[in-house]
Amino acid sequence: MRTISKATVLVILLSCGVIHAQKELLQSGPMLGYSTMREVAIWVQTTEETQMYFEYWDKNDPETIFQSDEVLTDTYDAFTAQIVIADLQPGKIYEYRLFINDEKIELPYKLKFRTQELWQWRHDPPTITFVIGSCLYINETAYDRPGTPYGGNYEVLKRIYEKSPEFMVWMGDNVYLREADWSARSSILARYTHTRSTPLLQPLLGSTHHYATWDDHDYGPNNSDRSWWNKETALEAFKLFWANSSYGVMGQEGVTSFFQWGDLDFYMMDDRYYRSPEHRKNTDRVILGDTQVEWLIDALTSSWAPFKFVVIGTQFLNPNAGGENHSMYPAERKEILDKIAAENIPGVIFLTGDVHRSEVTKIERAGTYPLYDITISPMTAGPSKAYANDARIPESLLTDRGFGYFEVTGPRKNRVLTLTIIDWQGKEHYSISINENELK
Repeated sequence: MRTISKATVLVILLSCGVIHAQKELLQSGPMLGYSTMREVAIWVQTTEETQMYFEYWDKNDPETIFQSDEVLTDTYDAFTAQIVIADLQPGKIYEYRLFINDEKIELPYKLKFRTQELWQWRHDPPTITFVIGSCLYINETAYDRPGTPYGGNYEVLKRIYEKSPEFMVWMGDNVYLREADWSARSSILARYTHTRSTPLLQPLLGSTHHYATWDDHDYGPNNSDRSWWNKETALEAFKLFWANSSYGVMGQEGVTSFFQWGDLDFYMMDDRYYRSPEHRKNTDRVILGDTQVEWLIDALTSSWAPFKFVVIGTQFLNPNAGGENHSMYPAERKEILDKIAAENIPGVIFLTGDVHRSEVTKIERAGTYPLYDITISPMTAGPSKAYANDARIPESLLTDRGFGYFEVTGPRKNRVLTLTIIDWQGKEHYSISINENELK
């Protein structure tokens, strides 16, 4: 029997203490942000001011290890940092690890990121998998309304992780600011920190790339609009906690952005920063505003993607005016639909959240293809009952927590998109497949 000296025991105990101490410096993350063929962004939050960096390697060449730039986290930015890793090779899966104050952070799950494949002019586009979701409410008793907790079934985050999507699109209400949060920068950052630190969220953050837009609850108060006085601070917080590749278009502030994955295009719209007040009478009623609408139509007409996903926090196609859907703003809704038709833009699909139920809306259009609005909501916030939607595909309705899982397969010019709505327990509720040639 081998004996262990007191000195060896002391070394082991000290080592365990160092590992524990270093892990205590990690608040949340790492989280993968945008990915391109040669570059990715990774986000991290620490618990105090620290120095940090990553080591990473091609999964198929673990002996060749690279190191990212080093960054310092600071108090003012809630100890958040984003590191861009460049000079990568396309179509690779990389594994990585985090170092804080030169000590490796041990985590109970694998960390990996991917670069997009260089398929153009070489072969058919690759199979693509991604997830969409909205309305992530994480309880905090001291600041929640009294009574039954509004958030629940956090296991949905594990179910998403188990699907191993390449990326995830967050469609708004990704954080729920409360009354105690709205008016101060520090409390907005504290709310983001509390939500982002959810334990079941961490494995998903570390292995799936994330893109986000917002809706009212991560922008400001319920149903908030362009008059919200603290929206610049909300925008600052959004930029600190997400790692999109851009924010705003055509010189405008806000979270509007675009990204491409494989042969798919995503238009991340901002439905709050320029939204006209609900009860003002003598003004144009808009959600997106003229500049965003013109940018969207310009960009859609320039796209060769078989599926062009327009991501908006609130429902767009539901023809029954109610709540905050776009039918409450009929002139702008009609303008967008008319321009899509007039420009003969193929492949447009809307992705929306907000309403705390999931459903697929289908609008038939004379002389052209039907439009779909895929609404997925909520992930963990309280589900709602089914409200009116005359264009709903009835069997698609889910009044429970869940997410949407997409797989895009097939050769170029014959791509097939398959959506599956999955509840928080991992049960498949509804599935639909759409061939790109049905949207021409």
